[in-house]
Amino acid sequence: MSEYVWPRVCWMGAASSVAPQSSPLHLCERLLLFLVCFGRNPNPRFRESMEGLSLMFRVFYWLCLVASVGGIGANWGMQTSHPLPPSTVVRLLRDNGFQKVKLFDADAGTMDALGKSGLEVMVGIPNDMLAVLASSSKAAQNWVSSNVSAYINDGVNIRYVAVGNEPFLETYNGSFLQTTFPALQNIQSALIKAGVGSQVKVTVPLNADVYGSPSGRPSDGDFRSDIHDLMLAIIKLLSDNAGPFTVNIYPFISLYRDPNFPIDYAFFDGNSSPVVDGTTSYTNMFDANHDTLIWALKKNGYGNLPVVVGEIGWPTDGDMNANPQNAQRFNQGFMNHISMGQGTPMRPGPIDAYLFSLVDEDEKSIQPGNFERHWGVFTYDGLPKYQLNLGTTKTGSLIQAQNIQYLDKKWCVLKPAVAPDDSRIAPSISYACSQADCTALGYKTSCGDLDEQGNISYAFNNYYQKNDQDDVACGFSNLATVTEKDPSTRTCRFEIMIVVDSAMPGKLQGVRDCGVALLLAVFVSVVWQLV
Repeated sequence: MSEYVWPRVCWMGAASSVAPQSSPLHLCERLLLFLVCFGRNPNPRFRESMEGLSLMFRVFYWLCLVASVGGIGANWGMQTSHPLPPSTVVRLLRDNGFQKVKLFDADAGTMDALGKSGLEVMVGIPNDMLAVLASSSKAAQNWVSSNVSAYINDGVNIRYVAVGNEPFLETYNGSFLQTTFPALQNIQSALIKAGVGSQVKVTVPLNADVYGSPSGRPSDGDFRSDIHDLMLAIIKLLSDNAGPFTVNIYPFISLYRDPNFPIDYAFFDGNSSPVVDGTTSYTNMFDANHDTLIWALKKNGYGNLPVVVGEIGWPTDGDMNANPQNAQRFNQGFMNHISMGQGTPMRPGPIDAYLFSLVDEDEKSIQPGNFERHWGVFTYDGLPKYQLNLGTTKTGSLIQAQNIQYLDKKWCVLKPAVAPDDSRIAPSISYACSQADCTALGYKTSCGDLDEQGNISYAFNNYYQKNDQDDVACGFSNLATVTEKDPSTRTCRFEIMIVVDSAMPGKLQGVRDCGVALLLAVFVSVVWQLV
């Protein structure tokens, strides 16, 4: 074979061996296959060239991997009374430079909108489906056929299937202990049978409460004793099938539960007293928690298992520590922390993470706390809550959702003539808040400074808006009236609801990582010249 033909043969072989996806990781895989093939050239002249290129290979491939796994993702939840249209959310993700998205189910409208968007997708299986999938391999095959294979054929770049969502939370009292692993096994087998096992990997998003350290030092980390064997079975399956360990880490929750928690330790400013672990000092909870997991994996024989941070974020309302200032401080600190690609002391390198969450969800359970409905980086209508530089936009700022249509500019408020101590008010507020969302009312919340009339009006208006400004929804035993004067204050927004399915979808275009593609082109060009 001519010495000039060999590189072209390798490049074509690499192209045919890698799935035709536009993601940076697939380009990296193609580069790796090319270089392995190139290094096997029997011609001595080529072997000498390859030896000279060894350092260049390592540098270029490392940069390629950094670009492929270092991008930021977002969790897209849909527990909301008035969801933004899927096409609008996909545009919001792309406009803000998110490269991947994590879902909690396989909603058809959502999956359709993600087709040919270029976004990498982690599609979810809800906990209430685990029992069926655990008991029937046929059910798992049907699920994969309908929710993975079909959408891949339609251009959805599905990378992961998330089996369950934090199924081993202690608050679930063991409800999913018997079904999670069998469901995981059946889904993995179904992916292989469908011929997509090399492209789509399984994972189980787990809360950080599945591991811990009795001393508080990461090096003493291990998995919870009550699920230790189960965790190792799951981890082995993930390792055997190149699936990542997905963990949700929430410093805010630690602060919420423990009034003595050192608040600076929740952030990335480096201002807290460090946790010293041998020769390593930890000045933020994220690194320490993450490395507690790495130690747990290491001492059980899986120290190199890939780790994905499935959820991380900070809420903006519903608690004294949940506000836009703290959320901006935490999320910007996290983005700055991971943008350098240095990782954590126990796991150097890029961190694969998904912010929680993209948009507020007004129908989430508030059993954990009122803050649960306020995790969004964007409000329910796609407005940025605070300045956040993801390093992905030209302006360094978040870009709001486009073409949102609102209901009329009118609000439901307490009639001025009604006395606040009217006996009809208490049951009316109770009813309104049980049906709508009053979590912004409370001590040191965004609407915590309202007077009595303001509190009552806020509850009435939230119910009125949730019911699409129906006149009947502003009755409340004749206590309320509709006004065209906005009752909002500097910190408290009296919302006007959006028209569902109103936002006009923009034209979607496939996304390619131009930086990685350019890197590949430059590298191949250099190789061509040297040979």
